[in-house]
Amino acid sequence: MKNLTTTFSLFTLLVTAACSNQGANHLPATPAEPIVSSEVVKPAIITDTVKHDTDDPAIWINPANPAESLILGTDKNEDGALYVFDLKGKIIADKVVRGLKRPNNVDIAYGFMLNGQPVDIAVVTERMTHRLRIYTLPDMRPIDNGGIPVYEGETGVEYRDLMGIALYKQPSSDKIFAIAGRKTGPTDGTYLWQYLLEDNGQGAVKATIVRKFGNYSGIKEIESIAVDNELGYIYYSDEGTGVRKYYADPAKGNEELALFASTGFGKDHEGISIYKMVDGTGYILVSDQGNNRFHIFPREGAPDKPHQHDLLKIVNVSTLDSDGSDVTSISLNNQFKNGLFVAMSSDKTFQYYRWEDIAGKDLKLAPNGVATSLAKKK
Repeated sequence: MKNLTTTFSLFTLLVTAACSNQGANHLPATPAEPIVSSEVVKPAIITDTVKHDTDDPAIWINPANPAESLILGTDKNEDGALYVFDLKGKIIADKVVRGLKRPNNVDIAYGFMLNGQPVDIAVVTERMTHRLRIYTLPDMRPIDNGGIPVYEGETGVEYRDLMGIALYKQPSSDKIFAIAGRKTGPTDGTYLWQYLLEDNGQGAVKATIVRKFGNYSGIKEIESIAVDNELGYIYYSDEGTGVRKYYADPAKGNEELALFASTGFGKDHEGISIYKMVDGTGYILVSDQGNNRFHIFPREGAPDKPHQHDLLKIVNVSTLDSDGSDVTSISLNNQFKNGLFVAMSSDKTFQYYRWEDIAGKDLKLAPNGVATSLAKKK
């Protein structure tokens, strides 16, 4: 694992150098009217089918060889699983974690300190047991002692039923936090709970609650959560209302910074993913589940208004009723030179899209197809 970490550091440095000259790659000004694409974008790859019900994907970038990166995806059922796919969409059978009790969402963080060594981790919400399940990457070894209970002490109906998960790595300390969502909860601004993840001293992970925050409309539920590590923000879908934005660092308080994406959606606001560029620009993609399309907003906000996220573009896709999604601007291989967007589809698959097919002529590509962060969006 030490060699992997060294490779990771060298890879990040090379990527940073490659992206140092942004030049003409700055995003265009927010248009007066959003672009609505009439065509349906087709995926480059559709994965093998899972047993029950796909829900949420996460992309793990292999720092030694991005072409050997992995896609993780949940199969949401009482007899559920965390599937692992290669970049061709094939299931890697010996890495699949089975026997999970309705796993909902999954997220990934790099460089968690365990036994004095950095490891990459995948964290999964297990709804029926009210626990976080944690595995090392890429070997998928459990390091949670059977699961870490969360939302302890809550007694409301479905107040402990886990749904969303996002991981935040604090740039100043490299501490890793888990932000968990649930099926339902209070409307007093404490819907989401944030936990500090640490080594318990015995080769496993422990979680300590550090804050309770997050407004909730009370209309539907909160599932999809995404974190922008570099800019320091949390985004989550209040499914019948819009996307809410908060600081990721608990020391910065619980003020709601923005509520956007509040109009033009069908059944639910769902999966959130963030396409990142090194100058702080990029895109926030939000699933319009009922309409089989994604609404795209500027990551950096409007000029001099970083919390004003105006709609840029709506893209129709082939995924059906998409819940979860993830995106990376890392160049993975010849097929995904400018990054990969992956979205869940209700036909028991995940669909892989080339970023340039999502972007079309209207959105920018990361320079040289790379970005400094190997961490997720969501």
